[in-house]
Amino acid sequence: MRRERAGRRPQGAGPGATGAGTPAPAAAADPSRPPGPAPRPGSGRAGDPAPGGPGTGRGRGAGRAWAELLRLPALFTVPGDALAGAAATGARPTARTLLAIGSSLCLYQAGMALNDWADREEDAVERPHRPLPSGRVRPAAALTAACALTGAGLALAARAGRPALAVAAPLAATVWAYDLTLKHTPAGPAAMAAARGLDLLLGAAATTGRARPALPSAALLGTHTLAVTTVSRDETRGGSPLAPLSALATTALLTGLLTRGRARRAAGRGDTARAPGGRGGAAATAALGAAYAVTAARPCFHAALNPSPPLIQRAVGGGIRATIPLQAALTARSGAPVTALLIAALAPAGRKFARKVSIT
Repeated sequence: MRRERAGRRPQGAGPGATGAGTPAPAAAADPSRPPGPAPRPGSGRAGDPAPGGPGTGRGRGAGRAWAELLRLPALFTVPGDALAGAAATGARPTARTLLAIGSSLCLYQAGMALNDWADREEDAVERPHRPLPSGRVRPAAALTAACALTGAGLALAARAGRPALAVAAPLAATVWAYDLTLKHTPAGPAAMAAARGLDLLLGAAATTGRARPALPSAALLGTHTLAVTTVSRDETRGGSPLAPLSALATTALLTGLLTRGRARRAAGRGDTARAPGGRGGAAATAALGAAYAVTAARPCFHAALNPSPPLIQRAVGGGIRATIPLQAALTARSGAPVTALLIAALAPAGRKFARKVSIT
């Protein structure tokens, strides 16, 4: 986010602003008008709105700070988990699937708020522009939000049924354990991968009450998350090209498994035309698998050539965005090409939002 220099008013901000640091010429007094309000100490010229009042943008600033804290563009990667899980069971999405999506969104946002609360001292050194170290969001407010969102996520899962709650509870526990304890340990990437896999299983359990059929899809999604999280451990300091190269190899492996898995399943049913989704499903799986590969591999390749913090962060952002076409490809592979295209449609919206708020 662009930050203005201390002591300067942004160009065009406030009544009568004519440029950066250039005061507006004083207007001649009009005896026919009543005098304006007296200046308040430290408020600038007479008649300027009070801090936080109309026209100052304070409300929008608070909204942007929370959008940064919760990394709202990343939320577009969440609904596909539950939808891919439902597709893996062979069922169509139901109202319980929507409850699972709501639960996932709440738990995901809880993890984001808790992440910044736990890292507030580290961010004060490495990312002072983040909402907590910059003072735009109070640490107590972030922790309260994490607790409230966790409770809301578990409540929504309970409404979806006991099988969904049985998956949501360990998912919430994994999120809190990762943020508070495991993040900076060797077990951190595996914990994050487990959380993403459990999120997919939540959709399966909520929709049909059975999570086991979705285990293969959860394993593929978790493997991608493992690779991205491993890369992210160097995003503020830079590091070795080994993590981006490993992520590239993982992307190639998953892309091959997506297409070969679809071909084997179609052959087992006779031919592609008689497989769920027909030839359209096979074409959708191939196209979405290719979109996943391009989205994830390109920034990882650049980061492998130059593992500097900016390029590592781009690789992490690309890996997060690649989650959507991967979810869509898994859904198409399970025989639900229409749902897969709906998931894929979230990607452009996420990219547009990410231009305003950082995804990492």
